[in-house]
Amino acid sequence: MTTTTETTDSPSTEPSTQAPPARDTGSQRYRAVWRWHFYAGLLVAPIVLILAITGSIYLFKDPFEAWRYSDVQTLSAPVTSPRPLSEQIAAAQATRPGVLVKSVIPPSAPDRTTRVILEGAESGPYAEGISVYVNPGTAKVIGEIDDSATFMRVVRTIHGELLAGTVGDRIVETAACWALILTATGVYLWWRGPARKRTPRPAPRSGTARTGRVARSRLRRVHALTGVFSGAIVVFLIMTGLPWSGVWGDNLQKVQTATGSTSPDSAAFARESTVPAKLSGELSDNPDAKVPWAAERLPVPESNDGGHAGHHAASGGLQPGALPVEQAVAAGRAAVGPCAPPDCTIKIMLPDGPKGVYTVVKESRVDPAAGRTVHIDQYSGRALVSFGWEEYGLMAKAVEQGIALHEGRRYGVVNLIVMLAACLSLIALVITGAWMWWKRRPTGRVGAPARPTDRRTTLGVIAIMAVLGLLFPLAGITMLAFLLLDLLVLRRIPALRRAFG
Repeated sequence: MTTTTETTDSPSTEPSTQAPPARDTGSQRYRAVWRWHFYAGLLVAPIVLILAITGSIYLFKDPFEAWRYSDVQTLSAPVTSPRPLSEQIAAAQATRPGVLVKSVIPPSAPDRTTRVILEGAESGPYAEGISVYVNPGTAKVIGEIDDSATFMRVVRTIHGELLAGTVGDRIVETAACWALILTATGVYLWWRGPARKRTPRPAPRSGTARTGRVARSRLRRVHALTGVFSGAIVVFLIMTGLPWSGVWGDNLQKVQTATGSTSPDSAAFARESTVPAKLSGELSDNPDAKVPWAAERLPVPESNDGGHAGHHAASGGLQPGALPVEQAVAAGRAAVGPCAPPDCTIKIMLPDGPKGVYTVVKESRVDPAAGRTVHIDQYSGRALVSFGWEEYGLMAKAVEQGIALHEGRRYGVVNLIVMLAACLSLIALVITGAWMWWKRRPTGRVGAPARPTDRRTTLGVIAIMAVLGLLFPLAGITMLAFLLLDLLVLRRIPALRRAFG
């Protein structure tokens, strides 16, 4: 799937710069598809390998961090009489005076600590803060962790943007889109080629040549069958990861917001502002304290300041007249409904300014349908907006379930094993594809399949690829760039024409 799957000794598939004598439509189509598969594999194989390795590691984020940070996340004895949440937040903020408190994650069990997330130095889609862990029984700080420097944060950032910000995000999205095309073309090559149809070949004269041919044949079969049998789950893995991407994911979110999800009941949750200042997804960039994907474009209402707009709170503190956080949390818990730990977590994002709101998120790690996002007026404690599964459109529901499956948490260990198998399959495909190319590459040439000579067949394959390019814009842009490079450069310079076929 990642490099050429059909680099064999067969006359019908041997890389060559010479045009084949026959003009058989099937053979010409095979060569055209094979050529796209080959060059796409060379382009994205390294990126796909990185994504598969980091993805397989990130599947184990929760158990790894539970073990690695157990000293600050877990108490030696359960707490029966916790201190007020506002007191715990004040203790955390005292470690870094003047730093804004972004969100709070109350304990999910009596023997767990309260996590207070302070604003960090970074911003962006994978921005993290400083997590301060407080003993809820004594309101004493146990320890703090710079979330931007954790091992899993680095793994996630590599997985999502290759440590290269927006440019890296676009590269990852391009590679993911091309991986889908590689899967489709790879299955076609297997269906039409010698990996499935074993064509008798004359025995080579040399024993060494025979051994090499047998080894290559086995390698090809491993590559092809791995791609065929894991193709569906690999496609699912890629499609459920694309909603996080910058171009395709953002457009998908706009489509589902415009055509799919419905607004909360305005009679029950009247909005206080008709022109919201921000969207829910802008409240926090911390991956551990965000609203669900389906709610990220939900407009955030404003609190009715009741004349408090002229007053200013101390940096990072609540506004004059605002409800204590524990009262807002109580109102939020009543609005989101029951939350049974450990699979369910409550997260609170504090108001930003005099018109800001408390945002309470109920997140179910197992079933996204149990989640809910509620915005609470910081002065009255009234629920202004409540957004949950019943408001999600069909697309949003599919994406939310897909994300849970993608992260290996929807169906427990079975789900995790299936996603890990998909990652390992991608790794195997990249390695075997690159190995085949390395063993069969001609001296002084890239070893690409020859261009098809039938123009009608070539244009037909290009038309199909163009449709895929429209569905996945970044793949379409790179596809057009390849065609122009081939037409304007590779065909016109003799040395490049010989090298690239």
